Amino acid sequence: MTIPHVDVKAQYAPLLEDLKERLASVLESGRFILGPEVSAFEAEAAAYLGTRETIGVANGTDALVLVLDALGIGPGDEVACPAFTFYATAEAVARVGATPVFCEIDPATLNLDPADVAERVGERTKAILAVHLFGRPAPLDELPDSVPLLEDAAQAFGASLSGRRAGSLGVAATFSFFPTKNLFGLGDGGLVATSNDLVAERVRLLRFHGSRDKERFDAVGYNSRLDELQAAALRLFLGHVDRWNAARREAAARYAELGLGELCELPDDEPGHVYHMYVVRSPDRDRIVDALRAAGIGCAAYYTTPLHLQPVFASLGYEEGALPETERASRETVALPLWAGIGVEQQERVVEAVRSAVSVGSAT
Repeated sequence: MTIPHVDVKAQYAPLLEDLKERLASVLESGRFILGPEVSAFEAEAAAYLGTRETIGVANGTDALVLVLDALGIGPGDEVACPAFTFYATAEAVARVGATPVFCEIDPATLNLDPADVAERVGERTKAILAVHLFGRPAPLDELPDSVPLLEDAAQAFGASLSGRRAGSLGVAATFSFFPTKNLFGLGDGGLVATSNDLVAERVRLLRFHGSRDKERFDAVGYNSRLDELQAAALRLFLGHVDRWNAARREAAARYAELGLGELCELPDDEPGHVYHMYVVRSPDRDRIVDALRAAGIGCAAYYTTPLHLQPVFASLGYEEGALPETERASRETVALPLWAGIGVEQQERVVEAVRSAVSVGSAT
């Protein structure tokens, strides 16, 4: 028996009949682009997040580009962001012509280190783009407030910090609905959340070719719209995301109860963490990965080459050793199986596979 890294189907399977009905309703309507399902989802998502507006877009990467563009960030500007994150964070900065300034992470949280960010913010810095990595909120209340704070919340739908939802903490936030996310779609999809009316208006304009009516074009925009089928699924799943996140937290706690902390460094828990991924640390990471895969257990070592060392950013001049904690995390972290509904026996098998890897390492 194999254990997947993430089992998306296990989450939506109990909802399959309801999901089919909702999708059939969209097919019957013949309305697929910017229709009532998208409008309803935008209103429901805004109410959930606690923002005045949300705007559905084609994917999480487009959401980032649209927000940066809406803020007028472009050539000659800098955006502070982590290097230990998915490429899209910095890719979006480069796509609008700005320069990503890579900052160090806090080794305990894997999120931005506020002290390091403060040292790197300068006259050309137009925004700080903080990532809520693996479902754990970044410390936005500790980051410099001299420039707009933006949230890359792709991995953190439902997370919270000091009683407020991730996505409502900065000037604007972006989400991805890639199928492995906490709130997921049936393909690509994204969302911009903001309580800034000017940002919301600009993003709505830009997502549809810079036009409000397909007749007059006021900006060079994009073709980036959340479709009706995705919105219909997301409306259904939104009603279950808190339950799913609670199940993720229960599974995370169970790993500790099963003794995993004796074998590797576990992520610190905090009330707002929603565990998009369950990421542990060990100097024996590669041995653990090999043991898990040999046992038929899915896992993933994320960001093994951090962004500041990626070939595409070589011209920025970062060298190995520039961000030591980021680079150490890239060598030591691995995401273990976790989803809403993972079973106790499955987690026991994961822990035993890790134990065997660590035991072999100790023996050698």
